[in-house]
Amino acid sequence: MNEGMIRLAVDFENPSPEWWASGGQDLWDALVEAFDGNHVVVEQSLADSWLREAAKLPGWEGGPEWAPHPICLKAINEDEEV
Repeated sequence: MNEGMIRLAVDFENPSPEWWASGGQDLWDALVEAFDGNHVVVEQSLADSWLREAAKLPGWEGGPEWAPHPICLKAINEDEEV
């Protein structure tokens, strides 16, 4: 069961070089150090906290309507192994 878990993933449709260069890369790397680098599954509370910090960096806002931020949330299927 994946209750309380969420996937954070790089949104490749929003490259936001400003966000990545303004500390976003370091923030992301600290979160995904033991994973493949494109996504990570974490508890919802950790995701919420991480997203608050990510939103403070320049370049977080302003992406296209379908990809407003460089990192997105993706639901985890109930039967998916994480």
